[in-house]
Amino acid sequence: MSQPFELPAFYEPYPARLNPGLEAARAHSKQWARDMGMIEGSGIWGEEDFDSHDYALLCAHTHPDAPAARLATVTDWYVWVFFFDDHFLESFKRGRDTAGARAYLDRLRAFMPLHPAGTPAAAPENAVERGLADLWAHTVSAMSDGWCRRFAEATRHLLEESMWELANISAGRVANPLEYIEMRRKVGGAPWSAGLVEFATGAEVPESIAASRPMRVLRDAFADAVHLRNDLFSYQREVEDEGELSNGVLVFERFLGCDTQQAAEAVNDLITSRLHQFEHTTCTELPPLFAEHHLDPKSCADVLMYVKGLQDWQSGGHEWHTRSSRYMNGGPGARTGPPAGAGFSAGPTGPGTSAARIAASLAATAPARLKRHLHVPYQKVGPVRIPDLRMPYTTRLSPHLDTSRERIVEWARRTGMVGAPPGSPDAGIWDEHKLRAFDLALCSAGIHPEASLEQLDVTTGWLTWGTYGDDYYPVVFGRTLDLPGAKACTARLSDFMPVEHEPATPAVPVNALERGLADLWARTAGPMTVSARRTFRSTIEEMTASWLWELANQAENRIPDPVDYIEMRRKTFGADFTMTLSRLSHGRTVPAEVYRTRPVQALENAAGDYAGLLNDLFSYQKEIEFEGEIHNCVLVVQNFFDCGTTEALDIVGDLVNSRMREFERIVSIELPQLFDDLNLDTTIRSALTDHAGGLQSWMAGILIWHQGCRRYTESELHRPVEILPYTSYGPIGFGTAAARIAAVLGRTG
Repeated sequence: MSQPFELPAFYEPYPARLNPGLEAARAHSKQWARDMGMIEGSGIWGEEDFDSHDYALLCAHTHPDAPAARLATVTDWYVWVFFFDDHFLESFKRGRDTAGARAYLDRLRAFMPLHPAGTPAAAPENAVERGLADLWAHTVSAMSDGWCRRFAEATRHLLEESMWELANISAGRVANPLEYIEMRRKVGGAPWSAGLVEFATGAEVPESIAASRPMRVLRDAFADAVHLRNDLFSYQREVEDEGELSNGVLVFERFLGCDTQQAAEAVNDLITSRLHQFEHTTCTELPPLFAEHHLDPKSCADVLMYVKGLQDWQSGGHEWHTRSSRYMNGGPGARTGPPAGAGFSAGPTGPGTSAARIAASLAATAPARLKRHLHVPYQKVGPVRIPDLRMPYTTRLSPHLDTSRERIVEWARRTGMVGAPPGSPDAGIWDEHKLRAFDLALCSAGIHPEASLEQLDVTTGWLTWGTYGDDYYPVVFGRTLDLPGAKACTARLSDFMPVEHEPATPAVPVNALERGLADLWARTAGPMTVSARRTFRSTIEEMTASWLWELANQAENRIPDPVDYIEMRRKTFGADFTMTLSRLSHGRTVPAEVYRTRPVQALENAAGDYAGLLNDLFSYQKEIEFEGEIHNCVLVVQNFFDCGTTEALDIVGDLVNSRMREFERIVSIELPQLFDDLNLDTTIRSALTDHAGGLQSWMAGILIWHQGCRRYTESELHRPVEILPYTSYGPIGFGTAAARIAAVLGRTG
């Protein structure tokens, strides 16, 4: 059978090495697979299949420095996971047996007790269960509780989200690119592989930073590169033989409307971009992370050993794919020619020669890396055509809209967001005309049409505060690239969001951002439970931290990697923050674990991407021409695909619409299925249905606001901010008069 496309030339920045324990791992894993019943009599593999797949070679390449005993255990894990994949295909995917698959996956949870001393809750009945029970028992005992929790979660995703693939096959549905990247991490298992890197190297990521942005980005960039590379090599087997629909090449074919070769090249470009992101995060974000958390030298060394382990996995995994009989591996990507477009030889080929290809690979991909830093700001783009945007939902406007419009202006005066005196940090950000033109009350009236006047005022206040902060950081800190000042400002904001009780000495707000936050927090957080306050505060902190990420990119004049941009866009837009406001009313009704299920998470991510990318379309001229911004998806798409504005606008419009179609599908099909799968009671079903309805109003209200406000019109963009004479402002409320004395003395001084 001929190949459906020629493999592209891959970015190979790290040398592939081979663990000297290869032969011992081969012998051990084969005996282990026999003992578990995976070879003879399984109906899945014969001995010839097992030998030709050569999973020991994969692990010897991906863990070149692992001690012999740990290499043997890691190899067993990979034998198990590939057997699971093939067993699930033959047992459930080919026959579309959804009910059987669900029962099968539910049983596997019993063989992963979180406590190392725990015992499985059931006796294993097949090779997959026997393998999991055996490996779990003698792996988790060597690791910390934190690692066990993370590894168990990754393993559950790897197993249980196979249902997502099965559902797509049954429906004949190919995912959109954003959904695919998100889900491929779970079903593809690379985050699971990252956990095994910690085990193999004996270098755990410290629990204090395991959930931080840098560590998450390293893991996700690693995962995306691993999975997309696998998609290229496995396209022929998965798509043409197995009828699989979860393949990145197929996803790009369908979404871009291009041929298979073009889609393969686009997937390869994304692999390169993700590896560049991995390297950028390692060099620019890890050192500040170490300093911020005061990590000791050993912990720092462990993290760097883990990073090196992920690099080894990338190069070793690629080497194995070029040699395993499991995959399509002919073409330039398999060493038969030079990199596409390169005018020099790719170097020697064969085992042990990967290091000689590094220089050529770096040179071939350098233009893409440099192009990300060469954007010229303030280019004139003029008004742009907004693509047709899908909006199947409607909303009505709150009857309190006009009153809320006037109240927010008065609130902005009291906090100093408008009318700030000359010379203060708040001067020149907004004036009253700008605030009225932005008409943020229109947005809140659409997303919360049923709110009382007081509730609507709070929503309008939060939208105003978040928008003001988004404008404040580039003006106050971006123009001078004052990253330390921005970080200090961000750290102070947490002082105005107490969770468990008011501090003995409350912080005194000194600018409009702090005054607005202190007032809104007091009006919003009071009725909340401590847990709800903590959750709400974390979404605000994630949003304000994302503004620092934007400033760091601005300092480097670096257009973000596409995947990193999309995932950070949810935070910079404040999607999680504003959606949490609507979820709070259901907090005591819906258990937290239900909100963490894939359908609910996918629902919220689809809505967040719809709103954030919609904003990028409307704000393109404002950000590119008037603000010199680089954080806009249209620009990110232009840079990645090397295309014009019109084509980029259409691609972003297609992303927006594909996310809306995904949202509709989740509401109509996946939520009802979730209700039944979890046997949820009527109260919880009603709360989640209301939550979905709230997200529908949220998206519809945001679209209405973009179409009705003047924040993005060219005439408004040309109008300068008017700085008025001194207006008194300061902390508001009983007992705060004394706190304004220092501000007054400071200004008069």
